[in-house]
Amino acid sequence: MSKDYLTEFLPDLNEFRDKTMKFHNKEISVSEYKGFSGGFGSYAQRGGEKHMLRLRMAGGRLTKDRLSFIIQSCEKYHIDKIKITTCQSIQLHNLEAEDLCEIIEEAWTAGMISRGGGGDFPRNVMASPLSGLQKDENFNVLPYAEAAGEYLMGFIKAVKFPRKLKVCFSNSPANEPHATFRDLGFVANPNGTFDVYIAGGLGVKPLLGICVAKAVDPSQILYYIKAMVDTFVTYGNYENRGKSRTRFLQETLGQDGLIKAYQEKLQEALTDPSLTLKLPAFEMNKKGDGETISDKRIIPQKQEGLFSVFYQPIGGDLTPSKLTQLYHLIESMDDLEIRLTPSEGLYVVNCTAKEARQVLELTSDGAQTLFETSVACVGATVCQVGIGDSNALLKSCVEAVRKENFADGVLPQIHISGCPSSCGTHQIGALGFRGGMKQTPEGPKPAFAIFEGGCEYQGCEIISEMGKSILTTEIPAFLIELGKMVSSEHTVYEVWIKSNHDKLEQLIEKYTA
Repeated sequence: MSKDYLTEFLPDLNEFRDKTMKFHNKEISVSEYKGFSGGFGSYAQRGGEKHMLRLRMAGGRLTKDRLSFIIQSCEKYHIDKIKITTCQSIQLHNLEAEDLCEIIEEAWTAGMISRGGGGDFPRNVMASPLSGLQKDENFNVLPYAEAAGEYLMGFIKAVKFPRKLKVCFSNSPANEPHATFRDLGFVANPNGTFDVYIAGGLGVKPLLGICVAKAVDPSQILYYIKAMVDTFVTYGNYENRGKSRTRFLQETLGQDGLIKAYQEKLQEALTDPSLTLKLPAFEMNKKGDGETISDKRIIPQKQEGLFSVFYQPIGGDLTPSKLTQLYHLIESMDDLEIRLTPSEGLYVVNCTAKEARQVLELTSDGAQTLFETSVACVGATVCQVGIGDSNALLKSCVEAVRKENFADGVLPQIHISGCPSSCGTHQIGALGFRGGMKQTPEGPKPAFAIFEGGCEYQGCEIISEMGKSILTTEIPAFLIELGKMVSSEHTVYEVWIKSNHDKLEQLIEKYTA
């Protein structure tokens, strides 16, 4: 992180300390504090006694230095909960107010500035997690994500946004960071150029993005970012927070009007020659050890003899002890680092076969099946705006399903959000669940609305619609019955659903009646 940004942001911490202590002394309200603290990447947790801190890291790149800082902070401040987010960042939870202010200053000094990690600011820039390493990628997008993240930091104090702005880069049609439906997405092409999408997003009134440019030279990406910033600031809704995201510009301006407005801002931006990027070529000089290794969690890299090891702690919940063990294992291994995924997992990358074998063994406590890689936001016991306890639901489902010993793939990866905000990306999962309440003869009870048939893959994107609600207590039974239906036909869900959608509908009706 540029030291200029550190110098610029450090004085802001005096006001942050003052507001945080006033909040704990009940001198300012929860909503007033939330509106302020989010800009520092921090929010009070439900109940107002503890805090969380979200650390930015463009492209989900968790280097050894960053990892070292996190584990040292966990030890120093007795942090007991770490969460990987769907925006490829790390959240530290259950922080005391006095510790929070110290951790933020230490994080910033260590180059992990959390400014804009929440609130009405440009958020953490995302990228396909195996960028630069993936065999079938179109090209390496990580350097551009990091450059974009650095550039967007300059808007945090210079521009007042209507609300948050999410920017991402996708290296292949897998579209893991959802570039075709973010506020601004750059999609890599096989010929080394980007297609640019704007004004998409999940949550309330979700929309796919609009393609506003094709075959853009990667050196020009900052012009397209500047144009999106200027378009949002000029036409974004500053009066109604419920409509203050870029996707609502499709509604207020119309698609043609939005494209015209964006192109006008782009032409203005292009008059500044200083925004042309010149990035050094990516190099990986590490060689393999002559051995090979094969496992469902091992991904051979494009660099011959090197491997990435996938690890998914259930629900994205990393224990400080596991993170510490992982750091001590890899700290002496050359060029190893961690890449966080948009589905709350991680890869340990650039491993030789011998190193990969050691990492594989250490991470054997994680997800063992596709279903166990399921996604859940932090949930209502922690989040102020949460309705359903998504995290607890996922863990109860995993525990119940494990007893059935279903084959891998019999159940799909599910996505669970505690509220309509879609932090658990429930709208693009094969099966998704959104927290709420359901009226019963005994009164309202916790429930989750079901979403089915979503897809993130580029060119096949589907944002699913909300169905009926299932009582929270009955969702594990619903999944087990679904698993038995798929298993009885000796297939996997992805294949089964193509010819058995009517059976899924009947099962949903049974549990939502």
